[in-house]
Amino acid sequence: VHLVESGGGSVQAGGSLRLSCAASGYPENRNCMGWFRQASGKEREGVAAIDSDGRTRYLNSVKGRFTISKSNDKTTLYLQMNSLKPEDTAMYYCAADPLACAFGPPLNPAVFDYWGQGTQVTVSS
Repeated sequence: VHLVESGGGSVQAGGSLRLSCAASGYPENRNCMGWFRQASGKEREGVAAIDSDGRTRYLNSVKGRFTISKSNDKTTLYLQMNSLKPEDTAMYYCAADPLACAFGPPLNPAVFDYWGQGTQVTVSS
């Protein structure tokens, strides 16, 4: 699976960004996909995940502000981020795995096998 993120940038607090992740490779390896982020000096954390049936899970701090979705052909993963806050500043990564969603979309980065290179999101106050 090859994953390439785009759409990051610098915005002011309250602004919006839409991240995209172009995915290729065997479709079954993309049954489970998610967005993760890692701020400077912090551990990587799960932001949102989605399974092949469209079920989603979100980090509590982004609920109501972020929306994860997939294109109809399932080759692109999106993360719509609204009402951005300075604490959302991080490198954002797209991840995929064939089996990680077996018990529902997970936010644990350790269960995902395939990763993109990341896109930086910076939110200024």
